Amino acid sequence: MTQKVESPETVGRWWALAALAFSMLTVGLDMTVLNVALPTLASELDASTSEMQWFGASFTLVLGALIIPMGGLGDRLGRKRLLLGGLVLFGIASAACAFAESAGDLIVARAVQGIGGAAMIPLSLAMLPVLFADRDERMRAMNIWVTCSAVGLPLGPIVGGWLLAHFAWGWVFLINAPMVAVGVLALAIFLPETRSEKSQPVDLPGIVLSSAALVSATFGLIRAGDEGWSDVTALCTIATGVVVLVGFVLWERRSIHPVVDLSLFRSREFMVGTTLSTVANFALFGLLFVMPQYFQDIGGSDPLETGIRLLPMIGGMMVATRVGPRLVKSVGPRLLVIGGLCVSALAFGQAATTDIGTSFAFTASWITLLGVGIGLVMPASMSIAMGALSVDRAGAGAGLLQALRQIGGTVGVAILGTVLSTAYHSKLDDGTVPAAAEGAVRPGIGVAVNFAYGIGDNALVTTVKGAFVHGMASVFLASVAITVLGVMLAVFGLPRRVSRAPGPIPTASTPNSNAEDGEVRVDR
Repeated sequence: MTQKVESPETVGRWWALAALAFSMLTVGLDMTVLNVALPTLASELDASTSEMQWFGASFTLVLGALIIPMGGLGDRLGRKRLLLGGLVLFGIASAACAFAESAGDLIVARAVQGIGGAAMIPLSLAMLPVLFADRDERMRAMNIWVTCSAVGLPLGPIVGGWLLAHFAWGWVFLINAPMVAVGVLALAIFLPETRSEKSQPVDLPGIVLSSAALVSATFGLIRAGDEGWSDVTALCTIATGVVVLVGFVLWERRSIHPVVDLSLFRSREFMVGTTLSTVANFALFGLLFVMPQYFQDIGGSDPLETGIRLLPMIGGMMVATRVGPRLVKSVGPRLLVIGGLCVSALAFGQAATTDIGTSFAFTASWITLLGVGIGLVMPASMSIAMGALSVDRAGAGAGLLQALRQIGGTVGVAILGTVLSTAYHSKLDDGTVPAAAEGAVRPGIGVAVNFAYGIGDNALVTTVKGAFVHGMASVFLASVAITVLGVMLAVFGLPRRVSRAPGPIPTASTPNSNAEDGEVRVDR
């Protein structure tokens, strides 16, 4: 690929990197800041468990569906222009979230946030090779970008908890406003405009089909948890999602410029590595959906304490990600992934024994263990996937990997949230809840606990808490099963010798472009 690039001044490009990294910090924060706010939102907006699932799913579904096509739009319209537009849209949607008056308003605003985030992630990544032509500088810039993307995840619960402890719940979204303003100003000043001179057409039918399949299947899963697996609407929408997904695959196989390059899955290492990375995200987002509700509604913690109680998981992940690269040199990525999945399965098995009166020391032990497992699996599995691709296919592979990880987190919340709702409702239906209170306690644990305390019925408080813990145990047992399947996939799916080197750095082409598709023009 030839590039007509006149590098920005040295100081300016590092300021541009700082602006890109800062914008990614905003997205990272928003992915997890919501989790500690879920119990508060359930109370303030009278939201059911299914609506709380949609608070997260509406954002990540849109994000996962649009990450790859947004790269193509950036090629055609200009990456800086679309990146700034995405950041501004993200900020406006954040304000809409803060002033939402109902659960439905918040779900719509979160979906719009997802559109902005989908433009920010691939386009900020695609700018790095343009700003840093030297490979060593580019790797340094990539590490900074990745670190800022990741650091927002553990900061989210802490920041969200502190804001909820001192301000109204809307501030967990309004915190984005000053960050967006600084990001827009810095990007407008320091970032050059770039576009591809031979950009590919956007696969609009592919985008519509993939989005429809994801939304339909997710809606059906969440509704099944709310209404039961005998609900006709739930079963029909799940079936529709599967049928549309098959149609999407058939279309992509015929499309000249597909939104997803299905030939990437011909590589066994890429397919298995991507699947295992998705499983890790599945477990992470499922845990972050369940545990804040346990800490606040069962244990009585405030939002800030909840954020602090999630720190052991972050600590475990940080230790694992530091130790993991050293272990790869001695045992290889395959055994590291298998070991991390086994640790995660053990942690989930321990988690399934957590009860109403369980001490935090016990909870912290398995949360830490799970953080270690996820921290071992995710980088190693991503390295296996990217290491299987040639340089000219790294961009497409990186975009697909990022999209599937986001979708994995969404599906994780949908499936595990459905397991939680189903088990919670089955426990409430055993005849221990007074008939007059059934309608009030069915929507979810936050609403149920507030109702029970409001009428002064301590027996009902114990009943609904017990029902939630029963549902939580079911979630963790399901996670054990999924993780064990991951172990089997790694054992039998990964070759004994896989590439130990990290995947190649994506080229300046965006995630849905090949490296040889055209030139990149920089507008000064």
